[in-house]
Amino acid sequence: MGERERSKPPELLPLVEYPTVYTFKVMGKQEHGFKEYVRLLFKRLMGTEVSQDSISTLSSSRGKYLSVSVSVYLLSEEQRRAIYDHLHKDRRVLYYL
Repeated sequence: MGERERSKPPELLPLVEYPTVYTFKVMGKQEHGFKEYVRLLFKRLMGTEVSQDSISTLSSSRGKYLSVSVSVYLLSEEQRRAIYDHLHKDRRVLYYL
C-alpha cells in the first residue's frame, strides 16, 4: 500500500486490491441457454474469451432459476463497476452479486 493510501481514513480505502480475480454471481431464469448467454456477455464486457473453467452454475431448488458464477481478472475498480452497471441494465439478469 502506498503512502497516499495509508493516510486515507479506513472507510475510504478500497475493499479490493487490483489487479485481482473477482467472482460475479448472475441469476436469471433457467431457459434459453442462460449460462452461455452470461458467458458471452462477460466475453463482450471483458474483451476476451471467458473459459468454461471460470464458470460454475447452481440451479434453484425447483429448477426455475440459475445462478451463474463467473471468475474474471479485473484491473481496476472502474472495470468492476462498469460490469455491474451492464448487469443492472440487462433484461435477462434478474439479480447479481
